[in-house]
Amino acid sequence: MIIIRDISHTYPGTRKQPVRTAIASLSFQVGRGEFCILSGPNGSGKSTLFRILCGLTIPSTGSVTIGGLDLARESHAVRRILGVVFQNPAVDKHLSVGENLAIHADLYGHRGADLAQRLEEALSWSELKHRMGDRVDTLSGGLARQLELAKSLLTRPKVLLLDEPTTGLDPASRRNFLEVLRRVQRERNMTVLMTTHIFSEAEDADHVAIMKGGHLLAFDTPQRLRARVGNEVVVIVPTDAVSLAGRLVTDLNLAPLRFGDELRLDVAAAADSLPLLETVLARYRPEIRSIAIKQPALEDVFIQITSAAHAAGVQESHRIPPASEKEIVQ
Repeated sequence: MIIIRDISHTYPGTRKQPVRTAIASLSFQVGRGEFCILSGPNGSGKSTLFRILCGLTIPSTGSVTIGGLDLARESHAVRRILGVVFQNPAVDKHLSVGENLAIHADLYGHRGADLAQRLEEALSWSELKHRMGDRVDTLSGGLARQLELAKSLLTRPKVLLLDEPTTGLDPASRRNFLEVLRRVQRERNMTVLMTTHIFSEAEDADHVAIMKGGHLLAFDTPQRLRARVGNEVVVIVPTDAVSLAGRLVTDLNLAPLRFGDELRLDVAAAADSLPLLETVLARYRPEIRSIAIKQPALEDVFIQITSAAHAAGVQESHRIPPASEKEIVQ
């Protein structure tokens, strides 16, 4: 349903700022009715790609096909099957829920019985049916996000693009929004591409695309991505991550991955996790705030993949190599 072919995009340079490549030779496909997560750190190229898919930015090279339509040549036809939820709110907080929906529907020419039917569909899953007269600025963050989604569903899109839609939501609201989004997506067999930097939001996706430095580092199912990591991960929160990481390298010839204040050690066999944990505790207990063994999650996959990308020269990472360099094999 979405085909991205060899997309590259550069921003022109100035006297003070050189030419910057935001996306480099990016290609992947999202099938009809799939829920795809696009993830990566700030500066990875997610926002540029999102603007290209929305038709707001023309790529330097490459092409995008949405629903069998070429985005560059048939942009008006693409917009008729496309729904978009931006990261920043696109509703008027001084108007009511109903007024916001009515204005959006009017822009697309939906009125009368047609509008009534579309409103019923767009609100059937939400908690907004009895809040139509309430001003948007009186809604909670979660309900305001529901309004954004309901507004985009009014046009019955075949493809829905969402740019970090859970930004600013508390954990409960974020979970509820994602549950609703996934349910609506399945009921309508709608193709969804959503950007996020919260890796837990990708656990239920059909496919996950991981970007860094404008490059696509991985595109696969969450299950197959997790299989790239060892059976278990030892997670260490030390008093000084840089110092302890260096000592793990020199003393034990380990290859820790640093993620913020945490150090992570991938373990190929689950039986090796406990001995490794005991060894680390025995040597460095005064320097360790906490240590745990966990099953690998997509966050662990991201750390490993971006670290391997750094080893290949893609961009900066937090990988600290052991005394005898061992590349992380994908």
